[in-house]
Amino acid sequence: MILDYLGGLFSNDMGMDLGTANCLVCVKDQGIVLREPSVVALDTDTGEVKAVGSKAKQMLGRTPANIIACRPMKDGVIDDFDKTYEMLRYFIKSVHTRKTLFRPRIVIGIPSGSSQVQRRTVEDAARKAGARSVYLVEEPMASALGAGLPVNEPHASMIVDIGGGTTEVAVISLGGMVVKESIKVAGDKITDCITQYFKKTHNLIVGETTAEDVKIKIGSVLLNKKGNNNNSEEKTMVVRGRDQGQGLPRTMTISSKEIRQAIEEPVREIVEVVKTTLEKTPPELAADLVDRGITIAGGGALLRGLVERIQNETEIPVQQAQDPLSCVALGTIKYFDYISGGKLHTDSL
Repeated sequence: MILDYLGGLFSNDMGMDLGTANCLVCVKDQGIVLREPSVVALDTDTGEVKAVGSKAKQMLGRTPANIIACRPMKDGVIDDFDKTYEMLRYFIKSVHTRKTLFRPRIVIGIPSGSSQVQRRTVEDAARKAGARSVYLVEEPMASALGAGLPVNEPHASMIVDIGGGTTEVAVISLGGMVVKESIKVAGDKITDCITQYFKKTHNLIVGETTAEDVKIKIGSVLLNKKGNNNNSEEKTMVVRGRDQGQGLPRTMTISSKEIRQAIEEPVREIVEVVKTTLEKTPPELAADLVDRGITIAGGGALLRGLVERIQNETEIPVQQAQDPLSCVALGTIKYFDYISGGKLHTDSL
């Protein structure tokens, strides 16, 4: 433990949000130092890694037969160990530039529903990629820490973290998660629904990058009967794809109203898991949430109208975290303050 502490003084110890869509790395006193897509491009003939991160993402759907650009993470956990290792090695090398005897300690956020095998796989990949010590903290706790919620107080704090592969919901009190729920419905599912909508409704095949662009630019949430969508804010966007019947390139204009309909199913599932978590919350803590409200984080928190939708259906105040995209990464670096203090009830390996 003493050597581990001394090593932390002379190395770039880092916190990492190893997400399905993006990987963020945070270093203490420096903040977010790396923000890259979780994508790896590999030459299948030689096994050589051609690109990682944003450069690899630009290759999605555009590579020749011998190069595969893919996401090695699925639903928040490792889907391809070798590609994840290469990605981690690249990210760690990019951040840990000091020439010291000590390799970095790393805290990694993982989905709360991860199995022991999945957790061990994350640890093994990080160690192989160059980490000296690996600590795992569940994403709802990391997100709550990053959002600045008072997790150690004897009062309830509720976090909803909507990432790329999973939506994590937890009610936290006295440094532990009293109630937690995790579903494999999040940003990627919403993007997939947009892709399928174009295919089924407009006979147009669009790529993942195009669908994600549509989600970000004109995506919004259909409010329930207690809320009203502001039609004056309706947006349109020109989309290019391939006609499914003719096989030729085609351009069309899509409206935000259509996208709301396309993504209603995953949005409803996200709202339902929030309500389910509230139903399982002890009465005393549920009473706290009436005053303290719910905080939403993750990339999905940026979807227009989602705050209002959850607030309308739960009748509890809802606020978006100040920096929703960075909450998990910021929370993982804060976890170093608790490693020896024992203030949080989390997993460490």
